Amino acid sequence: MFDIRPVGYVIGLLVCALGVTMLAPLLADLVAGNGHWPAFLESSVITVLCGGFIALSCANGVSSGLNIRQTFMLTTLVWFTLPLFGSLPFMIGATEANFTDAFFEAMSGLTTTGSTVIVGLDGLPDGLKLWRGVLQWLGGIGIIVVAMVFLPELKVGGMQIFRSEAFDTMGKILPRATEISSNISVVYVGITLACALAYAATGMNAFDALVHAMTTVSTGGMANYDNSFGHFGGGAHYVASVFMVLAALPFVRYVQLISGTAQPLFRDSQIRVFLTVILVIVVVMTLFLWRTFHGVEEIAFREALFNVTSIMTGTGYASADYMAWGSFAVVMFFFIGLIGGCAGSTSCSIKVFRYQLLFTSIKAQVRKIHSPHGVFTPRYDGRPVGEDVLNSVMAFFVAFLVSMGVIAVLLGLTGLDFITSISGAATALANVGPGLGTEIGPAGNFAGLNDAAKWILSIAMLVGRLEVMVVFTMLTWQFWRV
Repeated sequence: MFDIRPVGYVIGLLVCALGVTMLAPLLADLVAGNGHWPAFLESSVITVLCGGFIALSCANGVSSGLNIRQTFMLTTLVWFTLPLFGSLPFMIGATEANFTDAFFEAMSGLTTTGSTVIVGLDGLPDGLKLWRGVLQWLGGIGIIVVAMVFLPELKVGGMQIFRSEAFDTMGKILPRATEISSNISVVYVGITLACALAYAATGMNAFDALVHAMTTVSTGGMANYDNSFGHFGGGAHYVASVFMVLAALPFVRYVQLISGTAQPLFRDSQIRVFLTVILVIVVVMTLFLWRTFHGVEEIAFREALFNVTSIMTGTGYASADYMAWGSFAVVMFFFIGLIGGCAGSTSCSIKVFRYQLLFTSIKAQVRKIHSPHGVFTPRYDGRPVGEDVLNSVMAFFVAFLVSMGVIAVLLGLTGLDFITSISGAATALANVGPGLGTEIGPAGNFAGLNDAAKWILSIAMLVGRLEVMVVFTMLTWQFWRV
């Protein structure tokens, strides 16, 4: 019989921890001198008490470890339960959001999607602005740990190819998973502080620098202003571009670098491919924008660099309404949002390594067709790739595309137009943030969507953040069979 108690115990502790983090925005509101802080006090008390009750009620069932079904259940329920409690400050607070909007905002925050239903961000209390940043920051570090510890073990979409890489440093064995997680956390905090200082150096005030550092390093993209990064000058755009790229690289490589081994960082093929793709697309987009910004080529380069980096890494900031740049730019931004960053980063979407495995598999298959008697083994980073890895990658691509199609159809059934439906499905499943069109594009938000569409998109964010296959596996009859 399936024992839910070990899962409930861990979730209860995490809910308690989430309640404690609500004290940070409470202090922010107190410092700002507004009267919104009681909302966070009430939310914190409710969250800590509920989390404590869940943990205590399940404590007698804690075992030495989790089996495979419990691990699947934990990785899914955590990302559903935390947004439930994370939505409390939005319902109790100044936004007076209903449950649908509050859950959508919290889910978007924790999955680092960055879509928002809040109108009038400029006048939002400091506590809620910080809470949005905290949610994304927690979601960013959370997905790194999940990606490096749980997903390889679960063989999700080819992630097993990184099982040994997460614990092996060119012949040296790194500490066990818990210690790796703590090392990654230190790196994550360090990069966040560096980003905040860099933002402050461009003229941002301390509060904006902190919140935007959280949403940049988590590749979340929630901003403190309705016009996103259009509120800031060019210096902030360049800083954001640098740190979005850094956040989209494998964090385990930073740990290895600190441990004294720099070779993996420079020899990782997915890093080289990721940086090359961004460079090529930025150059192409810059050349395209020169006709729009004729005579001010620096602006064309900056707009291309910032927005391409933002969408490809899944951050979702916008410095301009790229819907006005023409159909070429719109199509380009749609497809680069489906690329993503590197495995083991805060970035989202399909991710570069899966495209590498897909293309190497296609190459081997084409050569096999050309020379039927030859033996052609797909390779990744010079190493043979097993059939199970390739199968899981192919399954992931199929599941991702089918999911996107189903979500788009469901959104269409709620009354949304084609562009809003297809781009909404893509941006939610890839955890990018802005969609296309006048309503959910870079100049709009998701506030005007009906409740049914918001719930569909909320579920899509969860499915996408858990690499699709985790949720799909739990929906099978075999998973629940005793």
